[in-house]
Amino acid sequence: MILSGTAVVIGDEVNSDLLYPARHMGIPDPAMQATHALTGLGPEWPGRVATHRVLVAGWNLGGGSAREEAVTALQGAGVRLVVARSFSRLFFRNCINNGLAAVACEALPALDTGATLTADLAEGWLDCAGARFAVPALPDSLLEILRHGGLLAQLRAAA
Repeated sequence: MILSGTAVVIGDEVNSDLLYPARHMGIPDPAMQATHALTGLGPEWPGRVATHRVLVAGWNLGGGSAREEAVTALQGAGVRLVVARSFSRLFFRNCINNGLAAVACEALPALDTGATLTADLAEGWLDCAGARFAVPALPDSLLEILRHGGLLAQLRAAA
């Protein structure tokens, strides 16, 4: 599974409250959630993220509460891949379960917004700024969830 796009870059320790503030909970539509994506970082962030397909973060992305809206708001904004130096385990799994590809790369270089990234989640590599980095390949079970667009879609297809 190969994904590519330009990146919007955020920092370290961006928790789920910053990704999608609690005051916007209760909005069920990801397209509407997207208008509040990353507003914990500032009101300009929904517009910034909406023009990129890859979200790049530093250490411990998605810590804090387990809200799935932190993932679905990013999807509503058009994000198709999340790359971080490290993830909260629950946020990483919320990404996969909702059909949003995610990969950790501890050796991720400093990148500017607008950099192009390409990742092969099955082979286990990430190409950014012309350099290739080894990343953990996702197991077939998680790749299947992503191919179906999320865990619920996979379960519906199997029924």
